[in-house]
Amino acid sequence: MAIISRGFGGRRRESVPGLPPGQYLTHDFPVLSAGPTPRIPLDRWRFTIQTETGESTSWNWDEFTALPAEDYTVDIHCVTKWSKLGTTWRGVSLDTLMENVESAADYTMVHSFGGYTTNVPMEDLLDGKAWIAYKFDGEDLAPEHGGPARLVVPHLYFWKSAKWVNGIQLMNEDEPGFWEAAGYHMYGDPWLEQRYQGD
Repeated sequence: MAIISRGFGGRRRESVPGLPPGQYLTHDFPVLSAGPTPRIPLDRWRFTIQTETGESTSWNWDEFTALPAEDYTVDIHCVTKWSKLGTTWRGVSLDTLMENVESAADYTMVHSFGGYTTNVPMEDLLDGKAWIAYKFDGEDLAPEHGGPARLVVPHLYFWKSAKWVNGIQLMNEDEPGFWEAAGYHMYGDPWLEQRYQGD
């Protein structure tokens, strides 16, 4: 018996004008992960930004959720070709988190509980382009979608929006994360179809 992942095929595909090339519209929220779903107790959750010089700034869950939060609505695009339009989130902007962090780094490595990593240029996290989200569609973010908190960088393919995020390392040089080391594109712009190295 064949097993078909909801993200990879076996579904009616609705093409909509205005989607990035090669994408189809979905109304559900497919679940795709590189490994098992971690369950992180909130009393053990911590988010840390480490600069290129080794300086660290950290927040526990209570400190993090006390920061100024934003509600935002964005379209998301998965490298497996589904797009979901008008998704609503609540989270803390990376601009807020980086406000008191001294750094000249141009690159970052995002880290997650469970060991997942992905690289994102610093400029793609700032100026209202990225958030650490803890609510989706008005509800606490479910573990299968990256809860208690995930990165959301909607202008890049969704593998860059790391689930179960626990930190960002600031770097002077770009390095590949988990999927990038396996052949995915180092940047991942859905409008340029940057799915794999060489695209």
